[in-house]
Amino acid sequence: MKSWDAIIIGAGIIGLALAIELKKRGLRLLIVDKGEPGREASWAAGGMLADFPLEMPLALRDLAAASARMYPEFVHELEDESRLKIDLRDQGTVLFGDPASLGSSKSAPGAHPEDCLLSPRALPELEPALFLSGPTVGTASVFLKERSGDPRHLTTAAVAAAKHRGIDFSSGDKVLAVEFADGKTAGVRTSKTSFGAGVVVNCGGAWAGQIAPYDFPTRPVKGQMLCVVMPQKEMVRHVIRTPDVYLIPRSDGRMLIGATQEEAGFDKQTVPATIQKLRQAALDIVPKLAEARILEAWAGLRPGTPDALPILGATATPGYFVATGHFRDGILLAPITARVMGQVIAGERPEPDLRAFGSERFRG
Repeated sequence: MKSWDAIIIGAGIIGLALAIELKKRGLRLLIVDKGEPGREASWAAGGMLADFPLEMPLALRDLAAASARMYPEFVHELEDESRLKIDLRDQGTVLFGDPASLGSSKSAPGAHPEDCLLSPRALPELEPALFLSGPTVGTASVFLKERSGDPRHLTTAAVAAAKHRGIDFSSGDKVLAVEFADGKTAGVRTSKTSFGAGVVVNCGGAWAGQIAPYDFPTRPVKGQMLCVVMPQKEMVRHVIRTPDVYLIPRSDGRMLIGATQEEAGFDKQTVPATIQKLRQAALDIVPKLAEARILEAWAGLRPGTPDALPILGATATPGYFVATGHFRDGILLAPITARVMGQVIAGERPEPDLRAFGSERFRG
């Protein structure tokens, strides 16, 4: 049986980033994925690097803020090693919502100094295409100093960077179980064969809980979205987020419109009525999008957990680790997840602390 120092289960952005981190530490790596690398939740994501403190659990804020700070260097390294361009935008976000919550954003822990409430007079200057008389745009709004990136560019570059570093892949190969010997991790058993390794990391996303032993309560949370071509490039420059819909412009003139949050099992089918509802919500904000051509509609499966927090760290079995359950924040949390999991696997103290994310919180 062929063996490696470590095996990563799952070739989404979390698994890819971690594999690259471990390769930097001198380990021989194999990534095993049930399908094509990077083509599940990472491929379906919107790519908002949203670390606004009032929108995420308190326990996640330090991790999210640290990861957001790492992003420019993370993207630079992937571009350098893959020789591919990643669309990373820093124009920021316009967020509409409850005035009381938005008004307290400046004093919230983790808030950016550049975040600020927007006056009605400032909106037309930031985004002339917004329908300022609409019900959503008439509510309070705040400008957030957030980035956004194209997850498909990101995952494609990460796959290329991993291969450039000599990381091995076994694609279309479903992991059925992690194998143990003498109380320690020994490798994985797949639908095709077995691979040996003293370290295994379960980065299986929504499928992580289907790998024996079945220790992780992950579940798929479906999200439907669509992509259009804007009538004019840069017609909308900022990410626009409302309670009903978000709009994510890309530098090449595309725009993503999303996304639903559905408990639908592993169903990845799009529903025409749902896609039309998302499109109409976008038109209510930016009427000129009526002229936009629809390129594509899809659904992805986010890895959810019972408390909406990721599962990170070591398991009870030596050599077996987990990094999954990132829900809507997998793209954002990839750099910091790779760093802290690299520290844990190397026997170092992780920074930030991971005790809130341990798998043991679901036992007993």
